[in-house]
Amino acid sequence: MPMQDRFQHLFAVISGQRFLNKQGLGNEVPFFICPYKPEESVEMERLQRQLVNRLEQAGVRILEINLYDLSIEILKERDIWDQIVEMEDSVSKEQLKELLQGVLDPEAHLVPAIAAKLASTDFEVLFLSGVGEVFPYIRSHNVLNNLQSTAKEKPTIMFFPGTYTHSLESGASLDLFGRLHDDKYYRAFNIFHCEA
Repeated sequence: MPMQDRFQHLFAVISGQRFLNKQGLGNEVPFFICPYKPEESVEMERLQRQLVNRLEQAGVRILEINLYDLSIEILKERDIWDQIVEMEDSVSKEQLKELLQGVLDPEAHLVPAIAAKLASTDFEVLFLSGVGEVFPYIRSHNVLNNLQSTAKEKPTIMFFPGTYTHSLESGASLDLFGRLHDDKYYRAFNIFHCEA
């Protein structure tokens, strides 16, 4: 689907009362995946900014959380950002990944930081981005699993550089960058399959 058509679809769906009122979800959490090809990341960031502006003009308030920016914020708040930057050269990638996975654990640190932003902001729809930038130390399905109890009051859209597929044989899968096929997550809806 051309980018302009995607923009029109996203705007029509997100600004619709059915979406904002979480109708037709059948008791599922209001989580939506907006998949895109990784090579479209720059265009998708531009589309996201335009979408936020257009939705705000239409009276739909958006809370944007970039997982990469939030991760840096958490590391700085915990006074370990400088240490991590210094040690990055001297430790293996595996050690760095383990360290970051610990200090940015979705359940213990990331989701509580998101919850604080949700509580302090007046918004109608949450946009989550930066998924590709925080891989492999933060996995999108872990974020979504841990957000289920925190962000179920308002619709959440995760902008996802990859594919989100549903099949009877393998269930649902978030395939980051179109290559990594191990993130099972079935409780979200593909926003491009939603009607306006």
